[in-house]
Amino acid sequence: MTSPQEGEEKEGPVIRDRRRIDPETGEPREPAAEPAPEAPAGDAGGTDEEVSSLKTQLDERLADLQRLKAEYDNYRKRVERDRVAVREQALGQVLSELLPVLDDIGRARDHDELTGGFKSVAESLEAVTGKLGLEKFGEKSEPFDPTVHEALMHSYSADVAETSVVDVLQPGYRIGERVLRPARVAVAEPDPNAGASDGESGDDGDE
Repeated sequence: MTSPQEGEEKEGPVIRDRRRIDPETGEPREPAAEPAPEAPAGDAGGTDEEVSSLKTQLDERLADLQRLKAEYDNYRKRVERDRVAVREQALGQVLSELLPVLDDIGRARDHDELTGGFKSVAESLEAVTGKLGLEKFGEKSEPFDPTVHEALMHSYSADVAETSVVDVLQPGYRIGERVLRPARVAVAEPDPNAGASDGESGDDGDE
């Protein structure tokens, strides 16, 4: 039979040698590996929550990036529109100063006075203004449009079916959609008495 004293000796404290230097060899000892802590119960559920939280944060950051990109695209388009508008405005101011010169060239051409060196200079000026986007408009027989035409003379005519340009007194000029000067024209409307006159003539013939 084992005595109580023997049992106590076996269950006594355990002494572990934690010295880093082996007293016998004098060599350093490798540190003992610590056992990995066991994962407490319920960690699997915590991992799922972390993944879900990370996914939510990722979606939020992605939405922020998409919003920033859309704002940048809109800003770039607005800057480009402003740049084009400023360019057209500056060109318009310069070219508007040249319109009287172009009018003189047009009148000289109509009177066969555009000859010699004057003709060469005039054609060069028209070519340059054309490259800058200046467009001349206003033709006879085209429908009257108050947004681009300025009517200086008005009459009635049986030869038109709608209000039309019958003469161009001064051509108009524009850059793109911007009108620098409307075409100054003479217009004619359909003669309201033309139908009545035709009817009366027809009745006389029947008699």
